[in-house]
Amino acid sequence: MTPPLVLTVAGSDSGGGAGIQADLKTMLALGVHGMSVLTAVTAQNSLGVHGAWELPADAVRAQYRAVVDDIGVQAVKTGMLSSVELVETVAALLAETDAPVVVDPVGVSKHGDPLLAASALDAVRTKLLPRATVATPNLDEVAQLTGVQVRTETDLPRAAAAVLSYGPRWALIKGGHLTGEAVDLLTDGTEQHWLRAPRHDNRHTHGTGCTLASAVASYLARGLTVPEAVTAAKEYVTGAIAAGFALGGGIGPVDHGWRFRP
Repeated sequence: MTPPLVLTVAGSDSGGGAGIQADLKTMLALGVHGMSVLTAVTAQNSLGVHGAWELPADAVRAQYRAVVDDIGVQAVKTGMLSSVELVETVAALLAETDAPVVVDPVGVSKHGDPLLAASALDAVRTKLLPRATVATPNLDEVAQLTGVQVRTETDLPRAAAAVLSYGPRWALIKGGHLTGEAVDLLTDGTEQHWLRAPRHDNRHTHGTGCTLASAVASYLARGLTVPEAVTAAKEYVTGAIAAGFALGGGIGPVDHGWRFRP
């Protein structure tokens, strides 16, 4: 039997911890068939991003159409879209696709390297976020997109409202950069779901954002509701963080295959 079909539209991480590589590992771990549209190639390792080369919009469009027109798709996840042209291209493709969309509005890497041109922010706000079933910004990305600074848990509802004003059906505001418990807020403006997990003392967390968004998309493709999918994805990524491992001389990745380890 064919498993659920999930497509990631994102950049490549040559170190294997984030981006397309993290997305496909997550999808395999969660029982769906992962497919990919490559938007950029990065030279990246545990120490940071050493170079990035964006693919032409025509190449992105051709990859997307090749997959969706022949194979089909039951959920789409977007990640690194570094320019106005790519954001607008992908937003137009999503408008023609009848499937839930998880938008991870990637702005900076785990190491602080910029991955989104400042000129593309308005296109993310006006073209991409309105296509999202779920938007999954971290606190830096919330500030970048909305100007809202989150310093404590009590600021999360205000951040979510600011993100929802751009049109996604749900906003998942990730509070991983706060102190204390790892708390996230999922809301559609009416319902609020507070998701809490213990904070693991492990600095090897490269790829958490990509992994969480891909997990949400995978669970949506499997037929879960948005709150169910986000809750299950949070559980999966919490385990992956706990099992994160050292790699190279810097920040290592989360362990996408933690459920398979003895």
